[in-house]
Amino acid sequence: MSLITTRVTAVWDEAIDVRSFELRSAGPDLLPPFTAGAHIDVHLAPGIIRQYSLWNSPSERDVYRIAVKRELQSRGGSSAMHDNVRAGDTLQISTPRNNFGIVRGDGPVLLLAGGIGITPLLSMAHALRDAGRPCALHYFTRSRAHAAFYDRLSGPDFHGMSHCHHENDPDRLRQFLTTLLGERAQDAELYVCGPRPFMDLVQSVAVANWPTNAVHREFFGADPTLAVDGREFRLRLARSGRSTVVGAGQSIISSLAALGVEVPTSCEQGVCGTCLTAVLEGVPDHRDDYLTDDEKKVGNVMCLCVSRALSDELVLDI
Repeated sequence: MSLITTRVTAVWDEAIDVRSFELRSAGPDLLPPFTAGAHIDVHLAPGIIRQYSLWNSPSERDVYRIAVKRELQSRGGSSAMHDNVRAGDTLQISTPRNNFGIVRGDGPVLLLAGGIGITPLLSMAHALRDAGRPCALHYFTRSRAHAAFYDRLSGPDFHGMSHCHHENDPDRLRQFLTTLLGERAQDAELYVCGPRPFMDLVQSVAVANWPTNAVHREFFGADPTLAVDGREFRLRLARSGRSTVVGAGQSIISSLAALGVEVPTSCEQGVCGTCLTAVLEGVPDHRDDYLTDDEKKVGNVMCLCVSRALSDELVLDI
């Protein structure tokens, strides 16, 4: 995979524990174009690759902007960005990839963001505003101090389009969402991004009035229990001829490790694609958020960190 060398041209705080980074090409070439909802892989150190959504407008060809939330349970990514990356530094990144793009159409769009989930939806808000497509953005945080981009969202660029809410009570939040999602406008699309409990709550409310194909969600990572939740199956390695049984409480990665086979991994949450492996036979049970729906249907590759098998046996190109 070819990487792009970028230079960090600005760093600033957006909210409590949220910091933005502005990246521009370190060479003469323009940065590759991107679409709203896209993310990039940031290579921070050997074995540390993290994914961050681009929050700026896709019309800006000379810059990428990302925001990183410092996580208490960080595995090295957010702390490295906050503590070590400064203006003037260079970062190696991937080309933008989008599994959360805006569906073509003229119908109205409702964007619901929780916490740092605002990042891809802010880019969508930019694109939809520029296209003149009806859009409303609702952003939920603990307090104004925790709301990234508050001044931007409250300014003239998004006047009448964005709405910031500070609500910690789950019952009141459910009541508000029930009213907001109680009636779907014709051809309306719903996009949701944020912490998993927030997204699950939105999904549970939306199901009453919104068809499944009109609700689009972006996860920060797969549920960590997915990799070990399911029946056992046989795993065969085509190159070495070795095989093993992946137990109901085992992941593919751990089963391979027991054989002494190491597969490169990074996020271990099904979002970065580092462990992507070719499937020669069998039917994968895709549980990642990296592959597109079309790629999952083809079934010739899979992310080993979280996915399992629908067939009794998988043959991998290992």
